[in-house]
Amino acid sequence: MLREKLQQLSRRQKRLSQLAADLVLIWIALWMAFYVRLGSSFRIEPFDGHAWLFITAPLVSIPLFIRFGMYRAVMRYFGNDALLAIVKAVTLASLLLALAVYWYRDVPALVPRSMVFNYWWLSLMLIGGLRLVMRQYFLGDWYVGMSIPFMSRDDGLTRVAVYGAGTAGNQLVAALRMGKSMRPVAFIDDDSNIATQMIAGMKVYKPKHIQQMIRETGAVEVLLALPSTSRGRRREILTTLEAYPLRVRSVPDLMALASGQVKVQDLQEVDIADLLGRDAVLPRKDLFERCIRGQSVMVTGAGGSIGAELCRQILTQQPTTLLLFEHSEFNLYSIHQELEQLIRRKALSTVLVPILGSIRNPVRVADVIRTWRIETVYHAAAYKHVPMVEHNVAEGVLNNVMGTLNTAQAAIMGGVRNFVLISTDKAVRPTNVMGSTKRLAEMVLQALSQESAPVLFGDRSGVHRVNKTRFTMVRFGNVLGSSGSVIPLFRDQIKRGGPITVTHPNITRYFMTIPEAAQLVIQAGSMGRGGDVFVLEMGEPVRIAELAEKMVRLSGLSVRNEQNPKGDIAIEFTGLRPGEKLYEELLIGDNVTPTDHPMIMSAHEEHLPWDPLREVLKDLVRAVEADDFVRVRQILRAEVNGYVPEGEIVDWIHQQREQAVIPPQPGEHGLG
Repeated sequence: MLREKLQQLSRRQKRLSQLAADLVLIWIALWMAFYVRLGSSFRIEPFDGHAWLFITAPLVSIPLFIRFGMYRAVMRYFGNDALLAIVKAVTLASLLLALAVYWYRDVPALVPRSMVFNYWWLSLMLIGGLRLVMRQYFLGDWYVGMSIPFMSRDDGLTRVAVYGAGTAGNQLVAALRMGKSMRPVAFIDDDSNIATQMIAGMKVYKPKHIQQMIRETGAVEVLLALPSTSRGRRREILTTLEAYPLRVRSVPDLMALASGQVKVQDLQEVDIADLLGRDAVLPRKDLFERCIRGQSVMVTGAGGSIGAELCRQILTQQPTTLLLFEHSEFNLYSIHQELEQLIRRKALSTVLVPILGSIRNPVRVADVIRTWRIETVYHAAAYKHVPMVEHNVAEGVLNNVMGTLNTAQAAIMGGVRNFVLISTDKAVRPTNVMGSTKRLAEMVLQALSQESAPVLFGDRSGVHRVNKTRFTMVRFGNVLGSSGSVIPLFRDQIKRGGPITVTHPNITRYFMTIPEAAQLVIQAGSMGRGGDVFVLEMGEPVRIAELAEKMVRLSGLSVRNEQNPKGDIAIEFTGLRPGEKLYEELLIGDNVTPTDHPMIMSAHEEHLPWDPLREVLKDLVRAVEADDFVRVRQILRAEVNGYVPEGEIVDWIHQQREQAVIPPQPGEHGLG
């Protein structure tokens, strides 16, 4: 085809072809300028009296066209900037031609002055118009729009509507037309001033006319081009779109676009945070940098969802050293590579130190803290998956309780100034081992914070250690997109055609985005005086079944139920898993006070003093080493306020031994 042959020409050949075409168009525009002014072709003398003018016009125009880069523009990506360059070049060329006509008075033939104005607008139409036509030709789009008589066609592309007729929306339309993967057919916009108007060859519809838009255009998908819109407003828009059989996707946020991480055409599934409608509060600079800037900072569990985001946020505040402590080699490698690239890209001076190790090894943790003279510790390392910990009780206790104890005592011995524990709402009146061990970990820090010179657990010498560490705990609910989160599970189930599995129709959870949670953890950690339990404002709890239904509808599908037996995706209720609660709480008691930050509250909760708690920990360790899970449960019930386990012990080892009648062997679980 001619188009392919033209595209295969060398760059030099393409430029020469454009130059030759412009030369011809200049002569045509000049001849037509005379004709429009004189009304006859008899008085036009291109080879006689007006020959000097037909020679001067290209001599003046072509160098200007070259200077303004008109032959460097790629036709397929010809846009507004190139059109503006043409206007400038043609206008300047016309002015110079007017000067030539004014100065060259001894002409053999008549040259009307108004001819120059005609030449100007005719040149713009011919030179600019040819380039627009050629752009459409190379794109394969001989028409723009969807309802031109006799020219509609089904090209097999997905027909999409763009919500938002602003800059981002128009950029998205241009990118889609070039990419040839989707066909934009309409705009949707709330602005009544542009409703029913035509933008980029497409009609603009009001949100209340979406059903009409679907009927007229055949759109099956909506792309949200609203990168600067608040989450509250996006939630309203998504609620409106839920009523229609449309898949909904969106362009990335402005920060991602501005940083060059993504392009406007990089579409993504609807952010679940938009369904929650929760707008993040900008962090307070003084709190955000107080425990980080210019200090040596350590993050345990640095490769996990929260730990990794903490590292990203901490790095922006430029600590002298950021130590990544992680027991998973792959997770450590992944976050280390990511942060190294960030440091190079932003030319940061922070020293990044990846350390493989376990918080269950007290010697290793203490050695690391002393060697790098750590000043602030963010302790995110923990086992957090409720059913998994319920089936592996010993590991949950050793990691969540003793691992926290090891890290806290290493912090005291190493002179760490600030220690922040990332806790969970499941520590409040827990029904599971994970929640009870996290609450016991909180109690360890609360007890140590009250001791200026404690005798540390496991220290048989009885030496009192000077405690200068300020311990703080931050408690919050589920984070969106974390490992084990229901959101990616639901997405996978929808892609496979369902069913979506939900444990109970009435189960609810608090949700927060990972970046927001990390920001608030850092700020809360800067506010504590010692022994504080901070609770993050999580908003309203979300019913999981309702969240699943929204995700189905925003995928352009319908929920299959009794009211709609022919729907696309069914939702099945599988029953609560071991240790799972219907709803979570953030406070054990009602003794809570606000802080200077609107999203952070301070809870005042009872705890054991250090000396009796140390005896409890000894008893707990002995029970774990003996695989005496009945005793472990008894200790947790006695010491953790509100811990009421439901059902029988489901630890795998305990169940297997009960069935095989194998006596437990002491000493199988060491603390090293």
